[in-house]
Amino acid sequence: MTAPRTSYPVRVDAASEPSGSRGLWLVKWLLLVPHFVVLFFLWVAFFVVGVIAFFAILITGRYPRPLFDFTVGVLRWTWRVHYYGYGALGTDRYPPFSLADVADYPAHLDVPYPEQLSRGLVLVKWWLLALPHYVVLSILVGGGLWAGSRATTDGGWNAESGAGGLLALLVLIAAIVLLFTGRYPRPLYDFVLGIDRWALRVAAYAGLMTDSYPPFRLDQGGADPGAGPGQ
Repeated sequence: MTAPRTSYPVRVDAASEPSGSRGLWLVKWLLLVPHFVVLFFLWVAFFVVGVIAFFAILITGRYPRPLFDFTVGVLRWTWRVHYYGYGALGTDRYPPFSLADVADYPAHLDVPYPEQLSRGLVLVKWWLLALPHYVVLSILVGGGLWAGSRATTDGGWNAESGAGGLLALLVLIAAIVLLFTGRYPRPLYDFVLGIDRWALRVAAYAGLMTDSYPPFRLDQGGADPGAGPGQ
């Protein structure tokens, strides 16, 4: 009997759609330009906040709550854009311009606020401890969505790129299938979501939002094991 998998503090959920537009994915890059512009500035702010949080955690062992909520919001916004766009092609519903969780949107991300964080781990987790994950994700996601090997405190998630790695190939296959059938193969969808979930977990860990080490596993499917949005 297989033991149940434990949940990870970074909860990434998505609701699949029974069918999608056959050709909308061809122009989503254009439709997402406004989001890319906003996310560019949000990620600049994310990096600045990450540096401030680094010293705050080092001195006090706490991530200032307003700053934490902002960084979670940036990850949440980024995840919705990737889910709509070429990180998953999981929905045809245009993502909202919001840092907050949007209950009726099919993509959700949540990270519970840590009351206390290790002062020592903050020195090594975002570059040294996360390094094995960077190696794996460089294959799964490549240099487009994942740039964690740059060893920066911004978590390494690049909102503007999407090329390279296994994920790009899988999403391309899904796009071609959508073009001819109007449907997204469920096994392919589940695998894509597993890769995205892994990358987001590591991004939050490298972004100093949790001390819980990310698991080396693909939790496939839209529902995060043992957790749900807002739970």
